Amino acid sequence: MSLDIFKDRGVPLDEQRFTWRELVQPPYSKLDDDAFTRVRVILMNGIESEQNRFLHALARLNRDLRLAAARVRRVDHHQQTLVNWLNPPDQSALETTIGFEQVAIEVTAAVAQKEPDEYLAQVYRFGLLEDFDHLYRYSALMDRVEGKDANNILQSYSDIRPGRPTAVEHRAPEDDLRRPYDRKKASPLTKLNALTIMAGENQTHDYYMTVGPTFADPIARQLYAEIASIEEQHVTQYESIIDPDETWLEKWLLRECNEVWNYWSCVESEDDPRIQRIWQRMLDYELGQLHFVADLFKQVERRDPAEVLPQTLPDPIPYVSQRDFVRATLAEVPFRAVKEEIGQLQDSAATTAYRQHMNSEGAPSEAIAAGYVWQPGTELAARR
Repeated sequence: MSLDIFKDRGVPLDEQRFTWRELVQPPYSKLDDDAFTRVRVILMNGIESEQNRFLHALARLNRDLRLAAARVRRVDHHQQTLVNWLNPPDQSALETTIGFEQVAIEVTAAVAQKEPDEYLAQVYRFGLLEDFDHLYRYSALMDRVEGKDANNILQSYSDIRPGRPTAVEHRAPEDDLRRPYDRKKASPLTKLNALTIMAGENQTHDYYMTVGPTFADPIARQLYAEIASIEEQHVTQYESIIDPDETWLEKWLLRECNEVWNYWSCVESEDDPRIQRIWQRMLDYELGQLHFVADLFKQVERRDPAEVLPQTLPDPIPYVSQRDFVRATLAEVPFRAVKEEIGQLQDSAATTAYRQHMNSEGAPSEAIAAGYVWQPGTELAARR
């Protein structure tokens, strides 16, 4: 379907309500539903979580916007609840983790191919290399802890094979900062891409920090600690590409647009009619919130929202396997990051020292994958 964010006003904010029964819907099936339904659920939970986090920060620093933020945030909280509760109770924390890494791989790969800014497209490919290896390490952990094949969750959409080794991904903070886009020149797609990937990575960090300590296996606990640290680096990277000179209301308006774009992408790609109806309801609510914030923007900043919002939304995010692009990226992009630059560089002295100390007593990501090798054609990590 087509979507005109200036004409389609959705559901007014005052009419956006839920009952407890509506908030807790029947979950998807972890085995029978398409894996990309899980990908969408995980990503959209991250998008909503990021919006709630942002609106709390906004309220703490903007006295006059506290009530408006509280009104929108309450609906966002309930939207996040509905989306997050679609995860099934028989899906283990490790199975959900495999889903998180599939989100990072497939969505980042899709974004990297559409990103119009060459430098930022390279940033996404760089992050993709690292997320890809995380999937391999967690797949080995799943075999060790649960005796399960991660491909049951991935459904063959994503490869299970080593990427850039997690043990060499640890960098000094100064080597995780990137050049931000220019808010006055960047395309709307560039801004939406950055917000989407940042939200996904922030959620992944928080999830690993929450579930990591719940494992009894000592290597599992260490692996979550190691990869959570990389996810913190990724959040640092992706938040740094967003122009810090955007005003609070400009950022809020873009975030509402990003929620609209992402829910629209879900509506367009979802093949489960029941879940698709949920995405449509969320889209209608986000359109209402977008127009609520656009009115605030006009009242407070005396600016036309059309200065910030795209006249036409970018094409929806394609929820399809990005295997060919990921394999090509793995083969062609042996990059390192030094300060704001990414390329065929030597690691900085600061990063080398940081990494050597962190790994001085061993790297959990290396220990967990010892004895595993990817076998082409099986999509499995198998014991040698």
